[in-house]
Amino acid sequence: MKKKHKKMQMFAKRLTGRIMLVLLIVMGLASYLLYDMVSTLVEEEEMDLYESRLSTSVQKVKRVISDVYVATSNLVPEVEESLDQPDRMFTLVERIVTLNPRIRSCGISFVADYYPQKGRWFCPYAVRRDSTKVEVKSVGSADYDYLKSKWFTEALAAKKGYWAEPFFEGNGSSTPLVSYLAPIRDKQGRTVAILGADVSLEWFSDVLIKMTKKTTHMRDSLHTENQQQEKPKKTTWLGYPYSFIIDGKGTYIAHTDKRHILRDNFLKETAAAQDTLANYYCRQMIAGKKGYYPNYFEDEENTESLMIDGHSVYLFYAPIEHTDWSMALVLPSFEIKGFGIVVGIIFLLLVALALLVVYFVGRRIIKNTVKPLHQLATSAGEVAKGHFDTPLPTIKYNDEIHLLRDSFENMQQSLTKYVDELRTTTASKAAIEKELKVAHDIQMSMLPKTFPPYPERNDIDIAGSLTPAKDVGGDLFDFYIRDEKLFFCVGDVSGKGVPASLVMAVTRSLFRNVSAHESEPSQIMKTLNDALVENNETSMFVTLFVGVLDLDTGLLRYCNAGHDSPLLIGDGVGMLPCDSNLPLGVMPGWAYSLQEIDIKSQTVIFIYTDGLTEAEDMSQALFGDQRTIEVAEQVLAEGEHVPSTIIKRMTQAVKTFVGNAEQSDDLTMLAIKYKEMNGRKQE
Repeated sequence: MKKKHKKMQMFAKRLTGRIMLVLLIVMGLASYLLYDMVSTLVEEEEMDLYESRLSTSVQKVKRVISDVYVATSNLVPEVEESLDQPDRMFTLVERIVTLNPRIRSCGISFVADYYPQKGRWFCPYAVRRDSTKVEVKSVGSADYDYLKSKWFTEALAAKKGYWAEPFFEGNGSSTPLVSYLAPIRDKQGRTVAILGADVSLEWFSDVLIKMTKKTTHMRDSLHTENQQQEKPKKTTWLGYPYSFIIDGKGTYIAHTDKRHILRDNFLKETAAAQDTLANYYCRQMIAGKKGYYPNYFEDEENTESLMIDGHSVYLFYAPIEHTDWSMALVLPSFEIKGFGIVVGIIFLLLVALALLVVYFVGRRIIKNTVKPLHQLATSAGEVAKGHFDTPLPTIKYNDEIHLLRDSFENMQQSLTKYVDELRTTTASKAAIEKELKVAHDIQMSMLPKTFPPYPERNDIDIAGSLTPAKDVGGDLFDFYIRDEKLFFCVGDVSGKGVPASLVMAVTRSLFRNVSAHESEPSQIMKTLNDALVENNETSMFVTLFVGVLDLDTGLLRYCNAGHDSPLLIGDGVGMLPCDSNLPLGVMPGWAYSLQEIDIKSQTVIFIYTDGLTEAEDMSQALFGDQRTIEVAEQVLAEGEHVPSTIIKRMTQAVKTFVGNAEQSDDLTMLAIKYKEMNGRKQE
């Protein structure tokens, strides 16, 4: 008893373990889905936030560029109208710098000797020294010969204004500038001067710094992490997040780390790092595209991390209109994914704690609940030994265990009766199976079973087979020789089993009786049809092919009643042309058509039922006409197209195709080869 109680405790332990396993799987899956959902939502919101920040900064830069463009474009007509007043040029450049705080300096560079009285170089120039003072002077001399400068010659050739390449201010200054250059034309349309408005790139960098200022708390954590690692061999950027602007060549024209401005090139850095993904996005920026990485809608299959400066990062980028510039915001992956990861870890810890509590509490409850089962198991064991009168225990609670006890009691009462009935049923089933076996033997005995059937003849060779889907079936085939003519038929009764086998026996007997006095296949078919239609209350029908082969001439006369067209296997493989006729037993008085064809020597007539072409595999695909023809062609190509080989190869092909699937219909095949007789060929 103690041993059985121990087994019951083991059952309680197993039950607890399985319940916990299910809970673990369900909760684990739910936790993973929730973690994935939370992290994805947080990531999407964070990405929307940073994309919005980038868009705002782009708009700020765009407004400045637009203000400079508008101010410069508005000044061009006034300069052109005042070309006869060279001294007024100083007033104009001073005014535009004074009225536009984003313009650091402005100058009008005239072509050589435009004003002879002013000398070879004349360039009125205004520069902002502080918030209140604007210095105005003329620049251009032998020391500063702007006439030979690349920017000046390119601007003279330009048809309209444009943003020139950024540059450092002269005289050793480290101030990075970018200029908007616009041509000045005289009344004859000749370009006589270049108006240039300069904007400090440091202001753009200040915009980038403000954009990234809200997330500078990440810099401290990365700074601490970097201090613990080996000092890198190259100077890295200031940390993450950071932002920058590049021009059409990849040069940094603004950066949160101002040391990179006009000194480093993003395109060259990504190419040198051999990071194809980083280089790809760099080229996207240069091409003026807008986007971000990772873009889950366009790169769903992309699992590669974008690495910049040794860190896995997210990249947001957008072009700045009216320029070939592009602004980017770079953040470490953890900056966006971190919150989702933290929430997921907390949730997983809570789930683990809850599962631990459920395990201990559930195990105690289950142990107490299953105790009554060992008593019932003991009594059930006695019943299993055949002691149907063994008393069952009394169950205290009216629950499922009590219901199980009542079920065992009902089982005791019905087992004796069931065993007696089972003996009777088993005996009856055995008798039925014996009778079906006898019926099968009788049915098979009605069919030809000796092959070759005429070993003494050298003009004909025949082989046939019939495989019923059940013990008895509805397929039939028969043949015999009368008056040097081979009479043969192949048929298929609708349905299967005993009813079909009875109709099959009747049809075969009718064929023998009718064909013994009638040689024309169409008349044989008509007589069979009239006989089967009469008193056909079950509406069963028979598809039948009847042929009469003249063994002297090779003339085949045949009639088909709804049966599959036979194959002719000789010079090639093809279908025997057959007219459409109704099956036997469908309509009285039907006129069946007669057909004939000359059969060449060494040709095999292969007749079969639809159990061949409609054989199904496990996926319910059909063997089909095409596979049947392919097997026949293969046999013909191997030079073995004798009836027995054709039957064998077809049977093997069907078995291979069907596999373990249950046979769905009776399968019957008859192969007749017409050969030369006594060395004589067909005329």
